[in-house]
Amino acid sequence: MKRIIPALLLCSATIATNAQAEYPVRPITLVVPFPAGATTDTVARVVGQAASAQLGQPIVIDNKPGAEGQVAAQEVARATPDGYRLLLATSGNLSLVPALRKKPPYDVLTDFTPIADVGRFGFFLYVNPAVPASNLNEFLAYAKANPGKLSYGTGNNTGVVAFSHFKTLTGIELTQVPYKGEPPAMLDLIAGRTQAMIGTTIGASYLREGKLRALVSINAQRNSLLPDVPTLREAGMQDLEIMPWAGLVGPAGMPKDVVARLNQAFVAAMNNPKVREQMDRLGFPLTPSSPEAFGRLIKHQLAVHGRLVKDAGLQPE
Repeated sequence: MKRIIPALLLCSATIATNAQAEYPVRPITLVVPFPAGATTDTVARVVGQAASAQLGQPIVIDNKPGAEGQVAAQEVARATPDGYRLLLATSGNLSLVPALRKKPPYDVLTDFTPIADVGRFGFFLYVNPAVPASNLNEFLAYAKANPGKLSYGTGNNTGVVAFSHFKTLTGIELTQVPYKGEPPAMLDLIAGRTQAMIGTTIGASYLREGKLRALVSINAQRNSLLPDVPTLREAGMQDLEIMPWAGLVGPAGMPKDVVARLNQAFVAAMNNPKVREQMDRLGFPLTPSSPEAFGRLIKHQLAVHGRLVKDAGLQPE
């Protein structure tokens, strides 16, 4: 019996090692924390399809919207760490949730395995055309001349923290109007029920129709979708420290060789010229990285967002 047990253990270890070496042997599910048609969903489908070709297995998109992405993140955190259930995480549900919730439903640093940085969401300061401002300085002057009379909509965690940080830096007084999602916030801005909003590239089509005006990009570089819109720094103001990112994670405890295989496949997908072209048209610059670099980014962003929430006087719920 003493000889049999070690032999069985060796056999089991060999089988497990071979299974990891052959990964993947079946379809992979990529959970997306937003509904079909959202920017995150489009990124997942385009990059996922290219990564699927690298891996030799289908990547199935599973949309799990709800609670600012917390529903999807919780599910993946609890999944078996075998590389077959992954999350396209965002700064909203990973680095902002711990800062905005008294009791976060997961520990970002211990419940997930970083796999690869993916890219950056474009965010802009939009105003209703009735606001007499065609650039940032004119908007700030108008807001300061009318303290408390203007309102801004927020439809996601990034919008909440970004506009609060923006108010802190500029000293303007506007009233927040919260919405359950960005689309209704954008529609009320178009209707003139609010006057400003920091939102994603979904507002681009309304600019072409003359229903909105984009004053500045809050990203460090100009966005390919709206290349004529200046950055905050170009407009004479310091950059916001908000960096709306997306990246690939899995449950904690994933085997290192599986993480390496996934990273190789997704980085190759993101370096595909056709994929980059599609993402440029979406206004979503790709930023492929190693698992280690992405892990450092998450940790840094947790600290930054925690400080910004505190400095803005936002109270965790």
